[in-house]
Amino acid sequence: MKIAIIGGGISGFTVYLELKKHLLKGDDSAQDLDIKIYEAYDTGKDVTFEDREQGPTYSSTLIVGGGLGIAPNGLRVLQRLDEKLLREVTRDGYVITRSNFKNKNGNLLMYIDSNEATARKSGEASKDLNMVACSRHSFWRSLRTRIPDEDIITKRVSQVIANPEGRNIVRFVDESEPVEADIVIGADGVKSVAKRALFPEVAEDRYPPHYEGLVGIGGFMPATGLAESVDKGSMNFIFGGNGFFGYFYSHSDPSDPNRDNPYLASKPGETLAWWSTYEIKECPDRSTLDMDDVSRQLRERHAQWKDPVIQQVIKSERVTHMYPTWTSPPLPTWERDGVVLLGDAAHALPSTSGQGVSQALEDCESFVLFLAHQMKRADLSKPDAEKQAAIKAAKQYMELRKPRVTEILENAKKIQNSKRDMGVVREYAMYTMFKLLSFFPNTVIKPTRKLYEYDVAEEAAQMIASDG
Repeated sequence: MKIAIIGGGISGFTVYLELKKHLLKGDDSAQDLDIKIYEAYDTGKDVTFEDREQGPTYSSTLIVGGGLGIAPNGLRVLQRLDEKLLREVTRDGYVITRSNFKNKNGNLLMYIDSNEATARKSGEASKDLNMVACSRHSFWRSLRTRIPDEDIITKRVSQVIANPEGRNIVRFVDESEPVEADIVIGADGVKSVAKRALFPEVAEDRYPPHYEGLVGIGGFMPATGLAESVDKGSMNFIFGGNGFFGYFYSHSDPSDPNRDNPYLASKPGETLAWWSTYEIKECPDRSTLDMDDVSRQLRERHAQWKDPVIQQVIKSERVTHMYPTWTSPPLPTWERDGVVLLGDAAHALPSTSGQGVSQALEDCESFVLFLAHQMKRADLSKPDAEKQAAIKAAKQYMELRKPRVTEILENAKKIQNSKRDMGVVREYAMYTMFKLLSFFPNTVIKPTRKLYEYDVAEEAAQMIASDG
């Protein structure tokens, strides 16, 4: 069976590892499994973060943004995939056990404790995984080192054709020989080329990504002198009337023997990750961006915000990158004739969800579990058995995943409005709402608990069991 993965980002690498784990596991018939990843940019293990920051503001599938959070539901996917991978990602990042919500004056409005958010039984202290915050590049690198160089091909894909009568076809910009594959997995991000194969009836993109009117800037800075202002194990969210700011420790102290333990917060390191999100009506063009002006606007926007970390950022940092917020409109399907979409290619979520990476990980694991199930049931003597197995697996995958992702997207869009410009009355009404919610911790924790406790492997297993 030949599988082509389009996109060498987090989703593409994760689904590769899942396929290798589950399709080769105790199945002699799958020993001829041929999986190749096609990525436009160099994926060499030594390529730096700066090398990957190129192209239009929406196009990078390798690295988009400086930092990310992997929620407990996403970490469990990594744990099942490879315990050593989970430990490595945790070691290179920082465990978050508490989320603080503050106003621009530095006052705590409310907080969420991870132990409460992940408690499996009422009244019982949690011993579950916490969120891990890390740089996107370090997570990508951990995945990349587990994939043989020969299975990653540096080519820009120009077209994917979902062929109902044979193998699917992948064409390239350099007009080199097309590739045929039984299954094509589109993991190529919000501006997916593979997505076009699902809707070949029209020449243009029927479901183009939508710019949400928000942009993010951010980076990493020394934490020197800020230890009293940043709680151990905390991620901090600061709201104001003209934007939003966040920060967290990006690394653990190298001397802490528990720094690879995802169940507890270790001693913080010497670096903070920060980001600022604010409203810009028209999507900026990277080729014409004046980053000195963006840095000046950062200082002006937060000049009156009293949080000491924010003041340190605006005094010392120069902005070098900007990331517009793009989402995808709901697609009627994520599959056609063995071409299947995962992650942002299927459903780009705003960063407000805190679930972008975790939902991509859930996609990868669930689809591969369904595919492995359908492959076991397939009559492999038939010429199109692998494709038919993929089609059946994709139906189960969409049935499981679509409702969950849709709910997360709808909730995230409501929350992200708090990052837009607002008047003084609305701003202080927002603060009042946060304070009121702090008196009802169970109400606050309930939606987070629902997200974190979800186990995609358990849900997939139930569907598989009912399938016979």
